[in-house]
Amino acid sequence: MGNPTTDDAIRLDSVTRRYGAGGTSVTALDGVSLAFGRGTFTAVMGPSGSGKSTLLQCAAGLDRPTSGSVTLGDTELTGLSETRLTLLRRERVGFVFQAFNLLPSLTAEQNVALPLRLASRRPKKAQVREVLQQVGLGDRAGHRPSEMSGGQQQRVALARALITRPEVLFGDEPTGALDSRTGREVLTLLRGMADRDGRTIVVVTHDPVAASYADRVVFLVDGRVDGELVGAPAEDIAARIIELEAAPC
Repeated sequence: MGNPTTDDAIRLDSVTRRYGAGGTSVTALDGVSLAFGRGTFTAVMGPSGSGKSTLLQCAAGLDRPTSGSVTLGDTELTGLSETRLTLLRRERVGFVFQAFNLLPSLTAEQNVALPLRLASRRPKKAQVREVLQQVGLGDRAGHRPSEMSGGQQQRVALARALITRPEVLFGDEPTGALDSRTGREVLTLLRGMADRDGRTIVVVTHDPVAASYADRVVFLVDGRVDGELVGAPAEDIAARIIELEAAPC
């Protein structure tokens, strides 16, 4: 799983992440090696406290591993300065979270344009409208978050993540706050981004139905990779999770 190839969008090699020191230290990730191929959709699952969010944060350059290395394309992240890491995240990585994190005073169009403005780039109206169109919100550009449903707000968050044309899109429970029908719509969008646009999608989820949209599901237990399923239906994924949660610590 950790073998480097030119088709890897992102690669983790022997990544360990500890918090604290001495007797109170906690190991969130323990020697994880994983590769995520370009244009693939991967779901990461595991019991509570298994290290899923830490894996996402280390892979996305939001957190630094205690040891090991993370490589995005041909760029090794571990040695980058905070400034270069911030620039890399801004230009090459997108994020979608369970909380939509939209600014309530801004319209959909203004929320989507925000990452470009923060990077001192002038957003082109046509570009902003194009990504809103991509997520099915071409007619909602002038609406504020309070005037949109939860599903529409998550689509705006997706469009905002896509405006910089990132190589990798990370999602931390991106459908967790949505009803099942709206969640399916967002997952279908993510699936299309991998298939149609060749974008690499990595999503942490607790939902077997959400995970079934992925090409493969990677399971974490106690900060270590504990196998994976490829092209599995929701029933098989659910059975595996039940098995992992029932296992003695």
